Amino acid sequence: MTMPDAGLMMDAAIITGPGKMVTEALPLPQPGAGQVRIRLEGCGVCASNLTPWAGPEWMQFPTEPGGLGHEGWGVVDAVGDDVEGLKIGDRVAALSFHAYATHDVADADKVVPLPAKLDGQPFPGEPLGCAMNIFRRSEIKAGQTVAIIGIGFLGALLTQLATSAGARVIAISRRPYSLDVARQMGAAHCIPMEDHWQIIEEVKTLTGGTMCDCVIEAVGKQWPLDLAAELTRERGRLVVAGYHQDGARQVNMQLWNWRGIDVINAHERDPAEYIRGIREAVDAVVAGRLDPSSLYTHSFPLEQLDAALDATRDRPDGFLKALVTYK
Repeated sequence: MTMPDAGLMMDAAIITGPGKMVTEALPLPQPGAGQVRIRLEGCGVCASNLTPWAGPEWMQFPTEPGGLGHEGWGVVDAVGDDVEGLKIGDRVAALSFHAYATHDVADADKVVPLPAKLDGQPFPGEPLGCAMNIFRRSEIKAGQTVAIIGIGFLGALLTQLATSAGARVIAISRRPYSLDVARQMGAAHCIPMEDHWQIIEEVKTLTGGTMCDCVIEAVGKQWPLDLAAELTRERGRLVVAGYHQDGARQVNMQLWNWRGIDVINAHERDPAEYIRGIREAVDAVVAGRLDPSSLYTHSFPLEQLDAALDATRDRPDGFLKALVTYK
């Protein structure tokens, strides 16, 4: 069947090699049964893109049009057969995978409507939902002391959520700018991530020697993981939120055994859990428990996706999260 918009075009980014990309005009994709098409307003830039952007041996170029983009939001502009609860004109966040483009297609059950209260606000649903899922699995409660290691976009969101829940947050990060952000998000104490043993001693002093009820590692490197275990109290929770995809890790099992800590790998792979998190993020932003607006520090047009990826890699002063936005 001929679609009424057949022949219309979209713009899409294609990564052609390590550190190289182009934009091309391509025919609009058409939604199949159970799918919708979204005219995207923008897409967040995820640090998980950086390894493919660098061009490891396993990476195949060119990418599919829009490929690697998975933090998109926008307005439904076409609806396939057998879709209920969504209509043309609905503003949504979506779990889709070709969102470095002006349009993408998503399964209807992976689309979350955005209420009118969020009109005009960027809403990269996937990372916001990820923060909500990690927070839920961390089981943070009022009165607890929580250390968050790594204050990027995710760490800043978790700082805000933990503070809103009534916890005392100790933020640990390398960049002075990140520690400033943590203070703005409500952190009670901020420690530069410089000297391993000095950090341990400072946390020991702040906690009267008991260490932290919960420690969230949000960096994805060996040293922060080692540090996280040292800062976790006996029978505390060590939550792994960092993206550890660059090789094997070693852990101090002697320490983990001795303290009897619970270790939570807070990553999700079930799309239904991602969607659950995105829905919870919508509710949290509407309720005011979460306000990511100040954390979107850099914005780029689609044709400058390469600059957005480079900024995400290089993290210039004042950088926290890049968005690619579309006209």
